[in-house]
Amino acid sequence: MTYTFDDYKKSADYLLERFGDRPEIGIILGSGLGHFAGELEDPVVVPYVQIPNFLRSTAVGHAGQMLFGAVAGKKVVCMSGRFHYYEGYDFEQLAIPVRVLKLLGIRALLLTNAAGAVNLSYQPGDIMVISDHIKLTLGSPMRGANVEEFGPRFFDMGSAYTPSLRRLALELAERSPLTVHEGVYWFSPGPQYETPAEIRAIRALGGDAVGMSTVTEALTAAHCGLPVLALSVMTNMAAGILPVPLTSEEVIETANAIEKPFTAYVRDILSHL
Repeated sequence: MTYTFDDYKKSADYLLERFGDRPEIGIILGSGLGHFAGELEDPVVVPYVQIPNFLRSTAVGHAGQMLFGAVAGKKVVCMSGRFHYYEGYDFEQLAIPVRVLKLLGIRALLLTNAAGAVNLSYQPGDIMVISDHIKLTLGSPMRGANVEEFGPRFFDMGSAYTPSLRRLALELAERSPLTVHEGVYWFSPGPQYETPAEIRAIRALGGDAVGMSTVTEALTAAHCGLPVLALSVMTNMAAGILPVPLTSEEVIETANAIEKPFTAYVRDILSHL
C-alpha cells in the first residue's frame, strides 16, 4: 500500500483525540528497554492495533503500544515497541511511525536500541551516543513517490544525528554511573545475528556497534527535519569476540541489569531538551 499524507494524518488525528494534547518529545524504545514507559506520569495508552493505518509490532520485548504522558517536566509520546525490516515490512512502511510522530507535533526524537558491541573497547552495559551510521543494504523508507508535505525528494544526512543533542548527551553522561561512548552504528537487516567474519568487516569499515533498527527512523526524521538523538545500549559483544553464542535472552538480561541508571540518564536528558 502506498501511503498519502492524508493516511498519516488520519493516524495522528486519532492519537491527538485520545491524548488530548500535543507532545513535545517523541521516544522510540528498543528491545528490552520498554521499562522506560513506566516512567510516564498519568499515561494515556493506545495499543498499535487501534491506530488507523499503523503497523503491528511482533518483535520479542516490544509491547506494541503508544503512550502519552509527562516525564521530567516534558510532554512525551513514547513508542513501546518498534518495527523492523526482518518482521516482513518493506522499507517504505518503516517511515510510518516517525511521520505520525512528526504530525503529532514533536520537536525532537529520541531513539534507543539494543546493539552488539563491535568496538573492542566497549563492554556489555555501556551506552553509545550514535554520531553516524553505515547502511550498505538496498532499500530506503523514502523509496517511491515523495510525500512533499514531509520533505524534499533528496535530502542531506550530514547532521542527521543532531550535533547539539549529542553534545548534551555526552555532557550529562559525566554525572552518570554509566560508561558512555560516541560512535558509529552499523545497520544489519537481520533477523540472524552477524557472522564473526561480518563483524571483522564491520570493524574494519568503521562500525562501533551493530543492530537491526534505528536507521530507518533516523532517515525518516532527517527527511522531515526532526532533530534526533540516538542511544545504543551494548547488550552483548558482537559475534566472534567471545567464545559464546548470541541469544535474545542475553539482550534482555543486560538491558534489565542497567534499567535504573539508563532510565535516570534518559530522564536527565529529557529534562534538558
